[in-house]
Amino acid sequence: MQTPEPHDLNIVSDIICPWCYIAKKQLASALALGFETTQLASHFDVTWRPFELNPDMPISGVDRVSYRTQKFGSWERSQALDADVAAAGKRVGINFRHDLMTRTPNSFQARRLILLAGRDDRQNAVVDALFKAYFTEGRNVGETSVLVEIAAEAGLDAERVLKFLHSNVGVDEIRSQEQSAMNAEISGVPTFMLDGEVIFSGAVGAEAMATYFQKALKK
Repeated sequence: MQTPEPHDLNIVSDIICPWCYIAKKQLASALALGFETTQLASHFDVTWRPFELNPDMPISGVDRVSYRTQKFGSWERSQALDADVAAAGKRVGINFRHDLMTRTPNSFQARRLILLAGRDDRQNAVVDALFKAYFTEGRNVGETSVLVEIAAEAGLDAERVLKFLHSNVGVDEIRSQEQSAMNAEISGVPTFMLDGEVIFSGAVGAEAMATYFQKALKK
């Protein structure tokens, strides 16, 4: 029997979204679950698509305390939200280190790096490395030098990545993908799309995630 072609599973996300990191951990668990005698992973070709949580963010980013104080009304409110994220992360094995995060970065260059990594079939590794670098190591993923280091750690050629990030290659493609997300009325991340159709949003648990996938595959 011929093996069917995998479905396109796109995850619309932003690398500075903590719930996207949690969802990535849940996704790995969900795809390992069985479905009709095979792992769910065998049914999908996974791609990470770009989204801008902060479209007006300066290129250099901003001081995290100032930014989140303004966004949430007080630093105390921001810390309470961070605590909720940290508790959710702990349940899936993520040690969020908000104390190390001094800046909220502009994530556009990181999205370009993810695009490049997809061309080398290293996208999953790079996305994971970016999440880890920002949320558990407090590294500034808006800086080109940091992105090159992260890319090299994930198996990409550093010189090639540096040349790519200093060019305009992929900029229009990223903008087009972000516009497609807007056209699909996606307003929050993570959002999961199967063959172009939104099937759910949010960092739901692995079993719930697997159920969404199974229902979508049966349609």
